[in-house]
Amino acid sequence: MTTLSERISQSAFDGSRLRVVLLLDLHEGAQQDFLEAYEHLRNQVASVPGHITDQLCQSIENPSQWLITSEWESAPPFLAWVNSEEHVKMVQPLHGCVRDTRSLRFSVLRETSNIASLTPEPPKGRLQANPRVGDGVVRHALTFTVKPGSESMVAEILAGYTSPEARVDDTTRLRRTSLFMHGNRVVRAVEVQGDLVAALRHISQQPEVRAVEEAINPYLEQDRDLSDPNSARVFFTRAALPAVHHVAAGGQQPDGIRRHALYYPAKEGCGMALARMLARQDELAADDASCPVAGSTIFQRDDVVVRMVDLRIPVDSDPMLSLGVRGPRKTAVLRRLIDTEVAGGLSNDREIVHFLERADMALITDRRAPGA
Repeated sequence: MTTLSERISQSAFDGSRLRVVLLLDLHEGAQQDFLEAYEHLRNQVASVPGHITDQLCQSIENPSQWLITSEWESAPPFLAWVNSEEHVKMVQPLHGCVRDTRSLRFSVLRETSNIASLTPEPPKGRLQANPRVGDGVVRHALTFTVKPGSESMVAEILAGYTSPEARVDDTTRLRRTSLFMHGNRVVRAVEVQGDLVAALRHISQQPEVRAVEEAINPYLEQDRDLSDPNSARVFFTRAALPAVHHVAAGGQQPDGIRRHALYYPAKEGCGMALARMLARQDELAADDASCPVAGSTIFQRDDVVVRMVDLRIPVDSDPMLSLGVRGPRKTAVLRRLIDTEVAGGLSNDREIVHFLERADMALITDRRAPGA
């Protein structure tokens, strides 16, 4: 009998097989160009480590609607590929053919096959062991850098805008937006109840948000033109900072919880291993009813790792707990995965406190929708 954990959780690190579903709506007359671009793309995807198979399907009811499904040995190799600069360049030829897209990602929990059709070779990867308990909230972040010297001006702009309308439609609403800065890096985390894509589209269309985006454009290190659909798509693809792990106690959270975001300077190529280690630590903390960590979300893309943590205690009252490294030899593991030239050493209490001070990102704004 399957037992559900009472805590709210999501994770890309449970080792289960991943099914990716990409829904596409093509422009009229673009089918042939799309097929040619897909043929080139699928040959490249087939060589990506962790990829098992993919299928291209066309709707029998509306030939302009297409579906690409792919299966992966686990989520990490897919995320490493889909968030890479190589992928951004690879899918560029598809953009001119597609009116709209939506990507869905699922861990494989159960599988039923026709026994007569089974092959001797077992499927790669394993099934998700148990279902997780969700809270109906999708968590996502965007990150980008601004020109050095402009940080205070950008912070003032980002802190001063009027909150957009929370309600998107009957099933989707914006619950919370938390915005932080670390040096010249901006991280904007959102919590959405319902459809993330619909919410992000809604936010981008609000006059207050459009004015802010225009105001910070001159300060961005990466140029963009949000009035150009292709430029906007490339920018937001590169800026995406997916939530790879989340855990929190179920039920209503009490008052007095303070949200922090910690920036971990990963060594080159160690971002995913660092995120996985922090996720494991947060899972252990969630099993301890007395632990003052009310919840945490880990965002990771390449070597950018941000851990957003909700604490019932001041962040500096237990530095090891706040950093997610409480326990034997955990600081030694962290030291192997971070760039100590940037973070400093972690060999004694003073250095750990100093690292926490540097990792704790500046809170620019943290806004909750009424009732969230």
